[in-house]
Amino acid sequence: MAVKTVLHPVSDLAKAKAVYGALLGVPPQTDEPYYVGFEADGQHIGLVPGGGPQAMTSPVAYWHVPDIEAKLAEVTAAGATVKEPVHDVGGGRLVATVTDPDGNVLGLLQDR
Repeated sequence: MAVKTVLHPVSDLAKAKAVYGALLGVPPQTDEPYYVGFEADGQHIGLVPGGGPQAMTSPVAYWHVPDIEAKLAEVTAAGATVKEPVHDVGGGRLVATVTDPDGNVLGLLQDR
């Protein structure tokens, strides 16, 4: 398991794209009005305008896991609360989010 994906809510996609492009030194791999994604050194950095349908208000780190359902059960049994249940976001990628006891949002991600 490792954090390999971090999504950032942004208010101005064009300005954020320029800043993250300069920071990462690569052009976006995905460049759509609803999402801009960069791949740099094994990391995926995503920009989500307005926080997207998830209503993100801060960056969310996604832990890549081999079995998202098992990990979701494990972290909820340990005290996390499901914020966004497991769902397919396309290309066989499953994601879910939970909140820890302090309200921090943690992401889980499984590629099939």
